[in-house]
Amino acid sequence: VQLVESGGGLVQAGGSLRLSCAASGRTFSTLVMGWFRQAPGKERESVAAISRLGRTTSYHGSVKGRFTISRDNAKNTVYLQMSSLKPEDTAVYYCAAGLSAAVTTTPSAFDYWGQGTQVTVSS
Repeated sequence: VQLVESGGGLVQAGGSLRLSCAASGRTFSTLVMGWFRQAPGKERESVAAISRLGRTTSYHGSVKGRFTISRDNAKNTVYLQMSSLKPEDTAVYYCAAGLSAAVTTTPSAFDYWGQGTQVTVSS
């Protein structure tokens, strides 16, 4: 499975960005999808995850109410809509795909990873 993220960039605090992740190499609807992020000097942390058909989502507490994960199985793409961005959201954001049926935000449960896209939020 190949994952390619896009949509990162520089935004002011309070602004919005939408990240996209295009998947190929496997039937997209068989994959649980997730977003993770890693800030400089910090460990990778979960952001959000979504079930195969998009009926179940899970969010890290720090982004609940501000970020929305969604997917379009016809386009083999998962999205992360980020609003009310804060400087502490600055990180490289990674898309991940998992073969397990469970919707989880545990990094070890995901089998495939993208290269990441930089999100920088200025104060």
